[in-house]
Amino acid sequence: MALTILTNLASLNTKRHLEESSEKFSQAAERIATGKRINKSGDDAAGLSISTSIEGQVRSIQQARRNAQDALSLMQVAEGGMNDVNNLIVRLRELAMQASSDNVGDAERKSIQFEVNQVKQEIERLSGATKFLDNPLLNGKGRNFSFQIGPDNNENNRFEYDSSKLDLSVSTLGLSNVDLSDIESARDSLSSIDESVKKLADPRAELGALQTRLQSVSNSLSVYEENMTAARSRIIDADMAKETAEVVKAQVLQKAGVAILSQTNMTPAMALKLLGD
Repeated sequence: MALTILTNLASLNTKRHLEESSEKFSQAAERIATGKRINKSGDDAAGLSISTSIEGQVRSIQQARRNAQDALSLMQVAEGGMNDVNNLIVRLRELAMQASSDNVGDAERKSIQFEVNQVKQEIERLSGATKFLDNPLLNGKGRNFSFQIGPDNNENNRFEYDSSKLDLSVSTLGLSNVDLSDIESARDSLSSIDESVKKLADPRAELGALQTRLQSVSNSLSVYEENMTAARSRIIDADMAKETAEVVKAQVLQKAGVAILSQTNMTPAMALKLLGD
């Protein structure tokens, strides 16, 4: 290489490599600071597009899981009301058994009948008062609930529950004519009470099955979310061990580049010595 004073090619070459080292250090430092391999489209345009799409999918799955849990909450509210109604019916049968025996007199039957009336009123109240988001669940006046439990727009990603089919009012359960004021009526009421228990058993079993299904949906969505998050992580997350090594490498190259640049900048001065003395 010629010894010149106008153009210092060695210095320019060293400067270019120093700039490259500085750029690599800056990029690695940014990845360590953010924890992301892709911080802008220039880092990996295709990867950014894919990870953004997956991010939208993951957040949709998270919301779908919350929707499934809300649907499960609805079922649990209805189940709670049905359990209370069942307990009241069991109490009715207990009172009917008591009134069916001659070990109680007219005064005692009057007290029993008073409690029966209160129990029936409470059943009626529960059927109307058990609500989810101001929607009745147990009086047959509810509506059809539709829950989005998946990220896609199709019927396989929806769950529906028609609360209008569930009616636990006193008349529907066949308890309106329960009368324990005399021994014969009390004995006749046993059949009506037993029938009401059967009427309550089927919807309770159905509700229990639906709760099991929703719990399974929630668990499946958790696994789905985990796998999609892992896929996104493989694309966008930085490998901290690799980036740390890149930072150290870039720092060493920067220091070497600065030292060499200092030396190459002395080359023109060496050429001037040829003109001295």
